[in-house]
Amino acid sequence: MTETSPAPSAPVKTIAFVLYQGLTPLDIVGPLQVFAALADLVPGYRTVVIGERIEPIGSDTPLSLVPSHTFAEIADPHATIVPGGLVPTLAAMADENLLGNLRETAARSQIVGSVCTGSLLLAAAGLLEGRQATTHWMYRDLLARFGATPVTRRWVEDGHFITAAGVSAGIDMALHLVGRLAGNEVARMVQLFIEYDPEPPFGPIDWTAADSGQYAPFARQLLQNALADHPALLAHLSN
Repeated sequence: MTETSPAPSAPVKTIAFVLYQGLTPLDIVGPLQVFAALADLVPGYRTVVIGERIEPIGSDTPLSLVPSHTFAEIADPHATIVPGGLVPTLAAMADENLLGNLRETAARSQIVGSVCTGSLLLAAAGLLEGRQATTHWMYRDLLARFGATPVTRRWVEDGHFITAAGVSAGIDMALHLVGRLAGNEVARMVQLFIEYDPEPPFGPIDWTAADSGQYAPFARQLLQNALADHPALLAHLSN
């Protein structure tokens, strides 16, 4: 009687979140929690946090975060998600070392995503040229400077790229991706597990202030502060 070999198990799909100096914690922790719940519910998924080195990295709050792996250690992530932030993220648009890591990792990923101004890093790396994308409302127009088409939506998919709007939109994007990867029922279960059922105390956002442009001077000042040492890039994004 001939013994049959067991069927090979499917490879684990890795969801990698990029960590860099000065990011906004909710940009990474919100969608990370969604995918961590997916990994608990469905075999075959795992979440990692990647950075240049395994060491504490400051955020734009008193909280520091530590990568679980380096870029080099995660050769072929199924998905790579880039969080955003304010001044440090804007400054990182000129960080060629980070942009190079994003290019290399994105080239090996089946899904490339971003949260908030993380899409500006993808755009600065040349990855969103000719694609629709979104970001935080305060900097959405900058996407066009990198050849992308800005879109005003909670999240936007174009090919294997998916970009989310500001901060909390990353949770919505992550739930959408869980539904695509594991089915809507699993996504609803994840939503229940993390009890994601927003009821803001002041109701939905009133976009009047954003649409009026009253925060434009503030946004410009932050950009100038971030890119003071990179006048060519500042001029390109300011003209």
